[in-house]
Amino acid sequence: MPVAIITGASKGLGRALAEALAARGWDVVLGARTAEVLKTTAASVASYGTQVEACVGDVTDPAHRAGLVAAARRLGGCDLLVNNASALGAEPLVRLEALPPDGLRRALEVNVVAALGLIQEALPLLRGARAGAVITVSSDAAAEAYGTWGGYGASKAALDQLAAVLGEEEPGLRVWAVDPGDMATDLYAAAVPDDDGPRPDPAAVAPAFLRLLDERPASGRYGAPALLEARR
Repeated sequence: MPVAIITGASKGLGRALAEALAARGWDVVLGARTAEVLKTTAASVASYGTQVEACVGDVTDPAHRAGLVAAARRLGGCDLLVNNASALGAEPLVRLEALPPDGLRRALEVNVVAALGLIQEALPLLRGARAGAVITVSSDAAAEAYGTWGGYGASKAALDQLAAVLGEEEPGLRVWAVDPGDMATDLYAAAVPDDDGPRPDPAAVAPAFLRLLDERPASGRYGAPALLEARR
């Protein structure tokens, strides 16, 4: 069975991807900070009949990252790494003039530094996979200028560049940076609590990621809405 590591996996897009992959027979390693929520998610994912390893911890902790990769190794390897864990830098989001430097550091540490650390840890397994792939979850704020989204957007722009370079350096892998578009998630609610407009459920966005795995296009940056539209 193919094996995936997914960070930020206890809810939102991470959980949706884990369940979508498990429904296809993937074994999964789930990483998240909140033990009880992760336990519930792991039970849901395991109900599809696949093997699940749930690892509680913060992706900024090297020991946690090593634990995620060790869990994948126990399951047989790593065919897919999904860097989904994200930090906003401020909750709710604020203008750059009010953004705490420590908040920006946290966003960069979680969204970029920890993502690279996990990639480095997992690379030997990914290189040994039949069809290894890395997905970094991006944002339209990485490419567009939106008021109050500066710190978060800067961290995601850095992550996009990291993914682009990794794709050049590792031609044997597929490296996709994916902008999922707006979704109904706790992260968005924390970012803009006064915006209660309707947004897609992450489960409705997950098929865009599955399309990448099915078709394996060239490494690069992709938008989930376009992938979903083309899938129809």
